Amino acid sequence: MFTGLVETLGHVVEMIEQAPGRRLRIECGHVAEGLAIGDSIAINGCCLTVVARAGSIADLEAGEETLSRTNLGDLTAGSPVNLERALAVGDRLGGHYVTGHVDALGALDRREEDPPWAKLWFKVPAPLTRQMAAKGSITVDGVSLTLVDVTTDQFSVALIPHTLTVTTLGRLQPGSPVNLETDVLAKYVGRFLETQDGWPSDKPPLT
Repeated sequence: MFTGLVETLGHVVEMIEQAPGRRLRIECGHVAEGLAIGDSIAINGCCLTVVARAGSIADLEAGEETLSRTNLGDLTAGSPVNLERALAVGDRLGGHYVTGHVDALGALDRREEDPPWAKLWFKVPAPLTRQMAAKGSITVDGVSLTLVDVTTDQFSVALIPHTLTVTTLGRLQPGSPVNLETDVLAKYVGRFLETQDGWPSDKPPLT
């Protein structure tokens, strides 16, 4: 479990082919402190497991499914990545609950610059916007953000200068793919509404 508060901007040292997946060798900076084999870390919002570590460099493995359904498959040596270690019990929750399970790929549609701020509009698969609401939460490449506008197949977020500087979001250009994870609560509410008529009730029938 994560919060969507990026701890540092790391970068890919090497992408190593390990059919059918790949090993990602990531320079993690101070985030590597205390990392152990088997720990979880979010790379652009995608939860991966640490399989090796040497100093500030950690190795993680991504399978074929992960590479095809997230933007991790597009990474190359030198690519910047948002990093966040798993949430520890008792830590402050400054963002929102993020599972690290990417729902879909979106893409930046346009930037509306308002220096030093920026409003970013993203195109998403239409079904995903049913799990979004203005002033609700969305995770974009592992960054917890507040939704401003939500339409049939787009949403917008307003980014403060700090977020633009310390995450990959400030570098995005129209067409850039992003990993999206909607609020976990919205998923459960949506699933309940879809299935509530299909489950037997334990309540006695009305007489």
